[in-house]
Amino acid sequence: MDFQLSESQRALQDAARKYARDVVRPKAPHYDETSDFPKDLISAAFELGLLNMAIPSEYNGVGLTHLEQVIVCEELAWGCAGVATSLIANDLANLPIILHGTDDQKKRLLAPFGEKLKLSCFCLTEPAAGSDVAAMGTTARREGDEYVLNGSKCFITNAGYADQFTVFATLDKGKKHKGITCFVVEGRPQGLTTGKHENKMGQRASNTTTVTFDEVRVPVANRIGEEGEGFKIAMATLDNSRPLTASISIGIARAALEHSLEYSAQRQTMGKPIREHQAVQFMLAEMAMNTHAARLLTYESAQVLDEGQRNTLQSSYAKCFAADMAMKVATDAVQVFGGYGYMKDYPVEKLMRDAKLIQVYEGTSQVQRLVIAKELFR
Repeated sequence: MDFQLSESQRALQDAARKYARDVVRPKAPHYDETSDFPKDLISAAFELGLLNMAIPSEYNGVGLTHLEQVIVCEELAWGCAGVATSLIANDLANLPIILHGTDDQKKRLLAPFGEKLKLSCFCLTEPAAGSDVAAMGTTARREGDEYVLNGSKCFITNAGYADQFTVFATLDKGKKHKGITCFVVEGRPQGLTTGKHENKMGQRASNTTTVTFDEVRVPVANRIGEEGEGFKIAMATLDNSRPLTASISIGIARAALEHSLEYSAQRQTMGKPIREHQAVQFMLAEMAMNTHAARLLTYESAQVLDEGQRNTLQSSYAKCFAADMAMKVATDAVQVFGGYGYMKDYPVEKLMRDAKLIQVYEGTSQVQRLVIAKELFR
């Protein structure tokens, strides 16, 4: 065990922090207010090597370790959680190919992401199949050398701007999770449409739309894994991506804590700064303590992956604890700011809205507890 970052990891952290501080934070309020897509910020991240972190270097990716990815992602989320979600959506969408694709598929479907700015999205969630993936309604049928997709996905990050879609569909609804298969749809073929951008509570800089498939044809060569392996691929993908989601929580919480420390030193009541009141000190201490604990859980969940081990339990520990922690820390930050904390002129109300989403996406906090219990019962 080594609780210190290496020199190269610190350099990577510094580069990501500089991008978050100098490029993202000045524009984050604008994108939160307008809900416009931050294409300029994403383009800057691409030029700096902060996009496509999970793609191996031999396929033109950045090729960071899992630990390095979460170190970077915390900094991105410290800048703006919505921007961070938009950036790591490529990694989420490409993980099925990275984990289960053939060498040919990796060359065809991953390498182009290193050549120019390109966005991809992960199409799993449906209106009636969120936590219950086995209830999936999107179907696939084989016709010769192609599959034909029909159905609808919802809450898909980056879908409005993506030109590659990692899609999960069932070949046989009666088989439930054993019928699910993974496909990659390139470009925007006939029959693929995206809906309007959702007007979200938080993380408003991230693009979120529905995706509809109406007789969309996909070559057999773009099936990832074998027929019926889609559920296994999706679960392995989420095990790999949940440390990143947890690190977004940590970035939000760290920002909330820093704002609270600064404000509590300036704001005075009863003749002294409010940080000298024990009630506020206790809140600040708990905010710091829980942020640090979440970071250690997240680092462990990433390190287990880097050691080539299964991290289902550790990733659910990290994602669940960090998501609930960020919501509590952001809420407490609003409390430290008092009435001002509720106003959009101050930064913490945005952090509270941003944090809420992490308790919902990529497996709700309740689903994480189910996963943890199942792992404990093994």
